[in-house]
This record gives sequence, structure tokens and C-alpha cells, in this order.
Amino acid sequence: MKSFRKIFLAIKYFWLPIILTSATALTLTACNPTNFKSAAAQTPQLVTAILSDPKTFNYPLSQESPNVFPLIFEGLTSENPVTGKIEPSLAESWEISDDKLRFVFTLRKELKWSDGEPLTADDVVFTFNQIYLNEAIPADARDVLRIGASRALPKVRKIDAQRIEFTTPEPFAPFLGTLGLPILPAHTLEPFIKTKDQEGKPIFLSKWGVDTPPDQIIVNGPYKLERYDTSQRVVFRRNPYYWRKGPKGEPQPYIERIVWQIVESTDTSLLQFRSGGLDTVGVSPDYFSLLKVQEKQGNFKIFNGGPATGTTFILFNLNKGKRDGKPLVDPIKSRWFNTVEFRQAVAYAIDRQTMINNTFRGLGKPQNSPISVQSPYYLSPEEGLKVYNYNIEKAKELLLKAGFKYNNNQLIDAQGNRVRFSLLTNAGNKIREAIGSQIKQDLSKIGIQVDFTPLAWNTYTDKLSNSLDWEVSMLGLTGGLEPNDGANVWSPEGGLHMFNQKPQAGQKPVQGWEVAPWEAEIAKLYIQGARELDPAKRKEIYAETQKITQENLPFIYLVNALSMSAVRNRFEGIQYSALGGAFWNIHEIKITN
Repeated sequence: MKSFRKIFLAIKYFWLPIILTSATALTLTACNPTNFKSAAAQTPQLVTAILSDPKTFNYPLSQESPNVFPLIFEGLTSENPVTGKIEPSLAESWEISDDKLRFVFTLRKELKWSDGEPLTADDVVFTFNQIYLNEAIPADARDVLRIGASRALPKVRKIDAQRIEFTTPEPFAPFLGTLGLPILPAHTLEPFIKTKDQEGKPIFLSKWGVDTPPDQIIVNGPYKLERYDTSQRVVFRRNPYYWRKGPKGEPQPYIERIVWQIVESTDTSLLQFRSGGLDTVGVSPDYFSLLKVQEKQGNFKIFNGGPATGTTFILFNLNKGKRDGKPLVDPIKSRWFNTVEFRQAVAYAIDRQTMINNTFRGLGKPQNSPISVQSPYYLSPEEGLKVYNYNIEKAKELLLKAGFKYNNNQLIDAQGNRVRFSLLTNAGNKIREAIGSQIKQDLSKIGIQVDFTPLAWNTYTDKLSNSLDWEVSMLGLTGGLEPNDGANVWSPEGGLHMFNQKPQAGQKPVQGWEVAPWEAEIAKLYIQGARELDPAKRKEIYAETQKITQENLPFIYLVNALSMSAVRNRFEGIQYSALGGAFWNIHEIKITN
């Protein structure tokens, strides 16, 4: 059910308690803890936790992960995280024309929304034509649906109540996977698209916020929203109209309720899991040794899926533009950041092996590519991918070559300015906070002063995607098998082109925004890669993109942690994978006691 990348952001429509996201675990509490726990004892439920409140219940406007959408929505197709194959979801089947330009999908019979209304081809056509393909809606999904050099969008039309036709202007290899995008309810949302506010914008842009009563959020996934208590918890209840059935025709999912406790830190999640308050927790490297010896006593199992699919990195704000006449980035610092030797020097100065040994307790590997190691399109260092192994002397050599100088071991630029910048990340993620502290120390060895500042998640993401008021950041992106899932990262127009972000629809304009030649080349190659149907030729194209990213370092990749989760033994049917986590198949998981 994958679609495109989000900040820490899974998208992929699998529900992942992964440690690279803004939240790392999963849990529970209540306004009235005693009453809630009493009721919970009578209800089959899964209790988990997240680090911060959800920002929206409006899927097209979401840019974070974890988010509620993998539990409450489905698309026409889904991606099996164990096999990597595209499988039917709301669509029971599809046909592809010989020229690979026409796709006809047939919906399952008697699909319904959570309010009991029928889900038909009208909903699919509405979702694509009026939301994802509508330029008035700032949906990241549009980036991964753009096809070819013209960036044309597919055409979508209804054949009958059960069948929908998609046509593409040219062959598009990732197309089936992109149709994992959630289908949304026309009977509820269409009036919000047609009605405009005083500025002429669809009022849809202000609908389905987190202040919306949960019973007004109409969904098609295994669960529906039951309640949301700000800064406390999100509660999901089984959707009685969900389409999946068990082997004996019994309704799925089997677990009646899911509770996400909103906690302030991963340490709190760990304490709650160890005390029995949580059913599952993401196992970060600093927790692994502690939890491993408690598996039997605590009646849980640690699942290890190998290297995680996501990435963690730092990035410099390369945007040279101005807003209201004021540069987004101090021009002095912008010159540093836009010097490739400067970025390469920083990469050489970060001691990733020490990071692995200390912060990751040996449970990680250096990350060198934006493409997940599980992907058939990943280019390894052995295949020619450039790497930046720790080398202080090389870092200083590059800085001197770029015109920087040293004054009493402090790095200054050619105009005598002290090299100093702020590094932001999200607060509460202990791994990221430890990484940031080490980067501050590492860069001091080449004379750079780093002001490391963790921020609340919503404040942080507002700077990254809205105000664009930041210098250097650390965050992550979810990964997957299909490189085109990152199209909105590598297209200069994309909603996640964070290192040189162009304002999105509805945001204040930026004057003087520039695209570097290497940025344009990566975007061009991603278009070619999506057009190419031969896997071997696609690998060659994406290999070139990875070489360019590692040469120019829009992202300085750090460490790829192992994907691990601890889950109580009372859950049956878990098929753990790094791509999908522990509960990607939530509909068929049972509670045994």
C-alpha cells in the first residue's frame, strides 16, 4: 500500500512503529485511567504510543509519519512488505493493455464506507480527479503520479459502478504501486471541494482537521476513529463495514480497538512497556540489551527485520530565495551551504562508526544512499557508490580548498566570518538527540560551532515545510522498494524537496528560487527511471541518481538502524518485516489470551 515518502514520514500505507519516525513506539492512557482500563479489560485491544499529536485527519494534507491513515484508509492496490508484490486491495482485479497505457480496475462487490454508504467507482474518480490531480489541493500524491518529462497526470474515468479506467501518456513502471493511495468518500468530501472560501480556495483545505468529531471522519480501512483526546491518546474502533473476511467468512479485523497513547519521550514509552502498560514498543539500539534479557519474564518477543528501510540524515538549507525581500537563509551562511566542498567536508567530519558503536550499540550500518538497501535498485559501495568515511584531514583539506581558513582552531570563511550554524531536530527522539550531540562534537574538531536545538515536532515541521526558516536539520524519510516513491523528494517542485523547498500551493511566494544543474539532472533521471520498464535498465538509471546525490550531498546520510520491535506474545499472526513492521497485516492478527 505504498505510495510516496513522508517526513519520518511512513507513507507507505503500512502502519509502522519504526524508530526513525517522529514517534518511535506505540501505547495507552485515558482521561479517567481507572474507567478506561476497566473497559479495556473487556475489549480485545492493542495499546501503543506516539510522541506527538496528529496534525490532521485530512490525508492529502498530511506530511508526517506515523499517521492515522494506514489504519483507516485503503487504496485500489497494496504492496506486500514480505514479498514486495503488488496485491489487490479495494480493487479485486485489473487489466493492462498491451501498450501499457491503459489500466482497468474492477472494484470488489458490496464495498461500503464506515457509515454504511456504498463505495463505488464514483469515489475512485472523485478521489483522483478532484483531490490528487486537482492543482488547488496541495497533495504530495500528485508528485508521484506525474509522468514523463511533461509531468503529465493520468486520466481517470468511470466505466460503470464497479470499473474505473486509468490512462497514462506513456509507460510508467511504478503505476500499480501508486494506486495504493487512499480512496476517499465522495458523498462526504465533494461538497467541501466545490465550496470555496473568501480567497477562492476549496474549504476542503480546512476540513477534517484534528478538531473534527471522529464520527464525521468517514473511512474504508480496518478501523475508524473513535476518539481523540489532545496530548493524551487517539483511539480506533473496528470498522464494521470493512471488506476483508477470515477463512471461515468471519469479519476482520479481529482486534476490536487500537489505542495510541501520546507520550513525551521514547524513555516514557519504554517504561510503560516494561510495566505492562503497552503491548508493543519500537526497540531502539539503546533499549535492546535491556529488553532482550527480559523477553521471557515480560512475555514478549523482539522481532528483528534487519536494516530498516528508512534513512536518517542532515541537510543544509540550500534555498537562495527571498520572502518579502528578506533572504530565507543568511547570505553568508548560504554561501557556505551551497559550496559542495563544504558539505563534503562536513560528511567526512562525522564519525559514523563511533555513532554506530555508541548511540546504536553496534546495531546499525552506515547509510550511503537515499534508496533502501532492500530495493533491487540500491547501489552499494562495492558497486561504485561514493562513501564518506571519517577523515578529519580530508575534511580540512576540502575546506581550505574552498577558501576557508583557521584562526586559533576556529573555522572562518574568506571574509573572516566565524563558521557557526544551528542544527534542528525533533525533541523526544533520544537517538536523534544523541546523534545531534555527537555531530556538534565532531564538527567542533574542524572548527565549526554547531548550536544543536531539538524542537517540538509541530514547530519543527512548520519550519521545514512552511516558514522555511532553518539552517541545518536532521530528520528522516521512510523507504521502500520502489525509487519513484521518492519522486516528491527529488523533483524540484516536489513537496518534500526539503533542501531547496519551493513554496507549495497556498504558501507565501519566494523570490529568486534557483535549481542547481545537479538537482535538475536527478529529477530528469527519476523521470527516465519511471518510464523504463526493463528492471536492469532501471537499475542503471537509479544507480546514476545515487552517484549524483552522494557527490553533491543534498542529504548527508548517517546510520541505518536495525528494524526491531518488541511485541507481547499474546498476538498471533505477526509476519514481521523491516518494510512493514509488526502490524502491517493488522486485519488478520488475533489476541490469544
